[in-house]
Amino acid sequence: MFVQTEITPNPNSLKFLPGKIVSNNGSFEITKKDEVKNELIKNLISVKGVEGIFLGKDFISVNKYDNISWDEIKHIIISFINDFYSGGKQFVIDKSPFEIDENLGEIETKIVKILDQKIKPAVARDGGDIKFKGFKDGVVTVQLQGSCSGCPSSTITLKQGVQNLLCHYLPEVKEVIAV
Repeated sequence: MFVQTEITPNPNSLKFLPGKIVSNNGSFEITKKDEVKNELIKNLISVKGVEGIFLGKDFISVNKYDNISWDEIKHIIISFINDFYSGGKQFVIDKSPFEIDENLGEIETKIVKILDQKIKPAVARDGGDIKFKGFKDGVVTVQLQGSCSGCPSSTITLKQGVQNLLCHYLPEVKEVIAV
């Protein structure tokens, strides 16, 4: 097995592509090793210098601290990924898909649909994700995850990309902020 890597707009995040399914349903961000029982995730988050892990459908984004270089940890991460899949595992996480909250109003449901269909695929290419958190008084609140979290260009993406797109499709939306 050959794990490929891709750079992301965030210099402290690297996207690892194992060529296999990573998350069977949904995306997940993990920043504490006690949040999960999964062997691979625990190993990755335990690597000195790793700040967080983000799992997409077919990639793992690893965020590192500024004071660690990729040369110090990249080979360790690849080794853990190779060992995990060479043990016969088909995917890292298999969890029920996220359900859209049935209590969402009409506008919130439309916001989630636009995020899922038009925005998530673009941020996933860069190793990240965007999660809907709320809508009140014209302001959409989202959470940036994976490579998008802490990325220097995330503010531009949020305002010029996400906000412009949501405002275009939904006149009720006036602003988008990240938490």
